[in-house]
Amino acid sequence: MLNEPKNYKENVKAFQPKIPYVRNCLKAFLFGGMICLIGQFIQTFYMHFFDYSRREAGDPTVATLILISALMTGFGVYDKIARFAGAGSIVPVTGFANSITSAAIEHRNEGVVLGIATNLFSLAGAVIVFGVVSAAILGIIRLFLEQVF
Repeated sequence: MLNEPKNYKENVKAFQPKIPYVRNCLKAFLFGGMICLIGQFIQTFYMHFFDYSRREAGDPTVATLILISALMTGFGVYDKIARFAGAGSIVPVTGFANSITSAAIEHRNEGVVLGIATNLFSLAGAVIVFGVVSAAILGIIRLFLEQVF
């Protein structure tokens, strides 16, 4: 009876498909890079047509990427891209906007407050907490390193 799990694992391994790691990594790299390239074009657009500096163009660029990915999620396009692109579709800004929009769409039947808002902030809250804690830890490390060196 103790040997059954080992035999099971060996038997199942023969029937599992091989995962194309190199192809998946290449697709993720290319699609993630394409999303970043689109972001760069948007930033250049704001710098050229609205006379923003590079620093000033950052905020509207991020807002535009969030809007585009939220609209694409709402129309079901982002999920099709994500199925093909894999990890390349989770570039931080667009991937986070997709996650939040998906949660809102999924729970809209439960109402605005208990459905949409609760699920939006349950996901966003975890990301915000992680970001704040990470920033605090890195700030302490930087302060320590500045004192030492």
